[in-house]
Amino acid sequence: MLIASKNRDEIERLKKQLASEFEMKDLGDAQRILGMEIRRDKKNGSVWLTQESYLKKVLERFGMYDKTKQVCTPLAPHFKLSSSSCPRSQEERDYMARVPYASAVGSLMYAMVCTRPDISQAVSMVSRYMHNPSKNQWLAVKWILRYLYGTVDVGLLFKKDCGQQCVGYCDSDFAGNLDKRRSTTGYVFTLGGGSVSWRSILQSTIALSTTEAEYMAATEAVKEAIWLKGLLGDFGVIQENIVVLCDNQSAIFLAKNQTYHARTKHIDVKYHYVREIIESSVVLLRKIDTKDNPSDMLTKVVSRIKFQHCLKLIQFLRLC
Repeated sequence: MLIASKNRDEIERLKKQLASEFEMKDLGDAQRILGMEIRRDKKNGSVWLTQESYLKKVLERFGMYDKTKQVCTPLAPHFKLSSSSCPRSQEERDYMARVPYASAVGSLMYAMVCTRPDISQAVSMVSRYMHNPSKNQWLAVKWILRYLYGTVDVGLLFKKDCGQQCVGYCDSDFAGNLDKRRSTTGYVFTLGGGSVSWRSILQSTIALSTTEAEYMAATEAVKEAIWLKGLLGDFGVIQENIVVLCDNQSAIFLAKNQTYHARTKHIDVKYHYVREIIESSVVLLRKIDTKDNPSDMLTKVVSRIKFQHCLKLIQFLRLC
């Protein structure tokens, strides 16, 4: 159990109350929770989260530790994943039946949810074929493991001097899905310079333009911003509004301009929710240059240079 408070007296009072009701042991400052390792630098006011031990166990379990070549990105452009590559012959089905595909993807999902926003897009891709994976999709999973092999000691860095303002970034990849031509929504929110919430997911409906894809991505980001605003309020961090940064000017204009209703009737009603939120100023939707948008890596396979730049923007680094 983790206990957090700005008031140490309140922490001591709660611990005494719990100790009177349950048999418990005080382990002091938290160092590990749910497979995550917590390191602090009180002098510089920073906290670093990683899953180094967990990832090493995963790599050893699937035979990818000390026996593999490192790669620089979670996926490479040559992986064209689609259902058309799913097994067609009995020989390939028998081969894949012996492959621990679902177990490997499940292990990657846990790392992605806890401390690894960098593999969100890649894990989202390979998880779509859990029911009938192919050799090519299994190679993509092993590529992700090869990437993790070289980055087991990388994690989320939070700094006190980066402030307590929560900021969001959203992006989309238009019609990137090869099966149904749906677009991908990606967003990431930072607090104290480090990532606190992120997601890469296939959109539920087909967008007819880049603007619509970005508009739907912005709506999902705004919904997450509302939830985070309430959560921060529970922690005593009052933020009047949360800024969500989008790199598509047309999507921002569509979210703010009510006269465009007639031209967007075919978009699901739930996506127009963003207009009420923007009008109330609870969330501010603003423009950001594509090159400075870290959520770009959550929607598509990007180059090594762009990928490293995105990681720096969210302070996803090795602890020096």
